[in-house]
Amino acid sequence: MTIKRARLIYNPTSGREEIKKRLPDILQRLERGGIETSCHATSSEGDATIAAAEAADRGFDMIIAAGGDGTLYEVINGLAEKDVRPPLGILPLGTTNDFARALGIPKHWEYACDLIIQQYARPIDLGRANQRYFINIAGGGSLTELTYEVPSKLKTMIGQLAYYMKGLEKMTRLRPTELRLRAKEIGEIHDEIMMFLICNSNSVGGFEKLAPDASLNDGLFDVVVIKKCNLGEFIRLASLALRGEHLNDPHVVHFQTSELSVLTPDYVQLNLDGEYGGTLPCTFTMLPSHLNIFVDEAGNSTYK
Repeated sequence: MTIKRARLIYNPTSGREEIKKRLPDILQRLERGGIETSCHATSSEGDATIAAAEAADRGFDMIIAAGGDGTLYEVINGLAEKDVRPPLGILPLGTTNDFARALGIPKHWEYACDLIIQQYARPIDLGRANQRYFINIAGGGSLTELTYEVPSKLKTMIGQLAYYMKGLEKMTRLRPTELRLRAKEIGEIHDEIMMFLICNSNSVGGFEKLAPDASLNDGLFDVVVIKKCNLGEFIRLASLALRGEHLNDPHVVHFQTSELSVLTPDYVQLNLDGEYGGTLPCTFTMLPSHLNIFVDEAGNSTYK
């Protein structure tokens, strides 16, 4: 057996701090599978980005991100600009694991470790937003801000419920924003918009059918734009989105593109994979097959 060297980058506060309880077992399982693993525990915002870049420079055979979507976001930002990018394994141990859900990476640590041990890597598209990168979702609008407004301690205590509580709080303050979207496939949209989502996968914010035709390796974003509507109409759209029946609604614009620019005269924050990603204006560019991710070769594994 050829021994591989891995760098495990983990957020000790992700989820309900499960990684701290499971770390010895995870390391033992990887070791038995022929993967010699050293660890880096993140201690502050941006730490995982620095650790991933250093691991790539040091020639590790693979990098493993253990935590939620926020940890994954930081890790891919450390790898995206490297000439040599090691394949990436994911241990979805966070409060939200939308990207792992989209790829069918099991949330149970044992099965997720086994996928990494099998070492079957699939090329995945990556998105660039100005000078930052995202792997699953970019967006703007009032509700897209709630993921990075929820305190980390609250997420640790009550998990996914923290997002629902914050969402209900923001619902009453939903307001449209004047936006101008430009993409060569559609020309220009200039309208009052509640929110826009630039999707790389079908799994966004717990909605598994928000962009039902999105593919992680087709070289295209699936863009979903929600035009001005009242609170009742917005709630109705959310219920349709749970079933994947929202794309034909007159309040929704849906299209695919490899590049999109978004401008506004207002102050609009960006959400990149659930994290704060700066403000508009922004140009979003697709980077096809930019990272290799360990997945189930047979395609039978599921997040659940």
